[in-house]
Amino acid sequence: MSEQNNNIDSAQSALKRLQDFINQEIIGQDVLVERMLIGLLADGHILVEGAPGLAKTRAIKVLSKGIEADFHRVQFTPDLLPADLTGTEIYRPQQAAFEFQKGPLFHNLILADEINRAPAKVQAALLEAMGERQITVGLASYPLPPLFMVMATQNPIEQEGTYPLPEAQLDRFLLHVKVDYPHADHEKSILHLARAEAGSETIKQHESFEPLSQFMLFQARQEVLDLYMADGLEDYLLQIVLATRNPAAYGADLGSWLRYGASPRASIALDRCARAKAWLSQRDFVAPEDIQDMAFDVLRHRLILSYEAEAEGITTDHVIKELIARIAVP
Repeated sequence: MSEQNNNIDSAQSALKRLQDFINQEIIGQDVLVERMLIGLLADGHILVEGAPGLAKTRAIKVLSKGIEADFHRVQFTPDLLPADLTGTEIYRPQQAAFEFQKGPLFHNLILADEINRAPAKVQAALLEAMGERQITVGLASYPLPPLFMVMATQNPIEQEGTYPLPEAQLDRFLLHVKVDYPHADHEKSILHLARAEAGSETIKQHESFEPLSQFMLFQARQEVLDLYMADGLEDYLLQIVLATRNPAAYGADLGSWLRYGASPRASIALDRCARAKAWLSQRDFVAPEDIQDMAFDVLRHRLILSYEAEAEGITTDHVIKELIARIAVP
């Protein structure tokens, strides 16, 4: 038992060092940093929505420096082709045969920048990769690396020339994170960091930082899955998800706001994310607050509002907040 506790402490301390390392490079976006780590621990993908200049791209780059993993950025544009993501077969005259050349999706960490600017055919190329962890080209399927996470970004301001993600694609994302502007004191620190990086004699503060190994990350994932959750709390988690499919049971207003609720994939995502959040907080059990906090990022992209709700200006976040307020905590 003591050896097991030492292993848990080792993994948790390693993730805490990684979190501190990222927070020193990404100032004022503590929630985004935490959600990225939760996505890693829960083995899922993240959709980040926010205005330009909020360190969305920088965050995934810094994360890739903090772990033993390779990183690739793909700028989604209207002329992008599926083969630009998956790779293609190239004819080799010397061997008189076709050879598959892997595309960007075969890296560990993928940044799909402005994913909603690519047409549906390109977006669909991500579906198999994100859901099945493999890519099929022609008659052959190629497995992706064991550590594989897609972080997609989209800009909520400009909608001209964009292709909204379909519900099936959105459901593949573990989390939908909304990023807001930093506070004034944080922005002042950002100015200082930007000046230091732009200077000719930049001081490298993180030369001694040792990147997190993939072995340690996989060990942490197993510890997250083994974290204790009470039976009553598990029922509470399921009740929140099931309430999105039968919202009228919790009020006529909720019944008129939702057309479709969350799928069982949402239950799995909420379970894993609540466990990962509790583990990152260095607790050996899941609390109701973990479930309530993660419910917004897990469910907001999985609920389809009615026309009445949209006309009234009701958002999915408002619906989730009402559901949490009306479901009794065990």
